[in-house]
Amino acid sequence: MGSNQLRESIVRIFLQHEGEVVSGEQLRRSLGVSRTAIWKHIKQLRTQGYVIEAVPSRGYRLSARPDVLLPAVIKAGLETALIAKNIEWHAELDSTNVRAHVLAEQGAPEGSAVVAECQTNGRGRMGRSWSSPPGVNVYTSVILRPALALSAATQLTFLAAVAVARAIEKVCGVRVSVKWPNDILLNGKKIAGLLNELNAETEGIHYVVLGIGVNLNMVEAQFPPDLRYPATSILLETGQLVDRVVFIRALFTEIDSLYALLLERGFAPVRLAWEALFDLVGSAVNVDDGSGGVRGIVVGIAADGALLLDTGSAHPRTIYSGDVRPATLA
Repeated sequence: MGSNQLRESIVRIFLQHEGEVVSGEQLRRSLGVSRTAIWKHIKQLRTQGYVIEAVPSRGYRLSARPDVLLPAVIKAGLETALIAKNIEWHAELDSTNVRAHVLAEQGAPEGSAVVAECQTNGRGRMGRSWSSPPGVNVYTSVILRPALALSAATQLTFLAAVAVARAIEKVCGVRVSVKWPNDILLNGKKIAGLLNELNAETEGIHYVVLGIGVNLNMVEAQFPPDLRYPATSILLETGQLVDRVVFIRALFTEIDSLYALLLERGFAPVRLAWEALFDLVGSAVNVDDGSGGVRGIVVGIAADGALLLDTGSAHPRTIYSGDVRPATLA
């Protein structure tokens, strides 16, 4: 067992006995290492922000943990069948999606997740940057290997959006809406974004990376001044600080259940859940599709996730990519 794995195991034991004293002998038996080694790693954990008390003649007690998305802390309260059984954590990373691609190419099992405290080159759709300051938000990428046709890959974008929306409502008590194809809005401002990328050939999908960024505790000064679309955070909109560990557990749990649902029953229930969050049905919008723009009334989304617009012709127009804005704001 490597040093990082050993420290994760120590944290997991403390979390399983939260508020209780854990004896050095109990740790020694559970981990199969000497008490001297345990003491060494407890000192290292203290430097990472864990408050671990030494209780004379009894053992150790975890009094507080840092607000860091460490794998051991996340897994201690996580009950998923597939998602985040393997978690790779980074204090700083260029992009969780880039790292997830590397792991997927190396054969990482389905459900593996990459988590970073900050990103130096966070990315959004169409090559746009995603501001990723440290210690305040959630930045994660999940590797999936679905037995789906290539044409069905976009379904996973809608799945991820529903998972984020449900996690926000469950943990933060606020309802968000979705913006086609992959943004989550709170009070009309962007609070989360998705960047789903895949590796595939015509015969099928090798893997999909679900990239997710959620603004939780970000303050106004941390947003860049040149945003294309108004952005916000849970903290700014509600005044409440969000426990990031609790949130990411909820997010992984929602992805886990929705992915199982998708594989068992197809896209229809996920599509219905997404449409229940989509506030623009029946509204006039402008869509910047890179070819001069399209104006119409939103009808809904097609079975493959394409946006359907009533433009006055006999049949709804199908839009596969573009930026959607309410017509009054365009």
